[in-house]
Amino acid sequence: MCEAHHHEAHHHNESEKAGATPAPASGVTFLVSDMTCGHCAGVVTKALEQTLPGAKFNIDLANSRVTVDGDEARAAEAIRSAGYSPERIAR
Repeated sequence: MCEAHHHEAHHHNESEKAGATPAPASGVTFLVSDMTCGHCAGVVTKALEQTLPGAKFNIDLANSRVTVDGDEARAAEAIRSAGYSPERIAR
């Protein structure tokens, strides 16, 4: 759970979106069920950008999915190191 969830003033907004690159045409998709808000998506985005510079990825916050066109193991580790639980659901 992200730190933002510990603050009473934090409110979820349906328009929150991560600033990721367009969805890759191929790659691996992870279900990240504990990625629940825009703040969470931003943390995952930053982790992926730092771990896989230049890789294309897409964060679908509404469906708790992250698709990465890059090294699957490194992408999963980046998401885990950000504090989330990736579960590979498609390649």
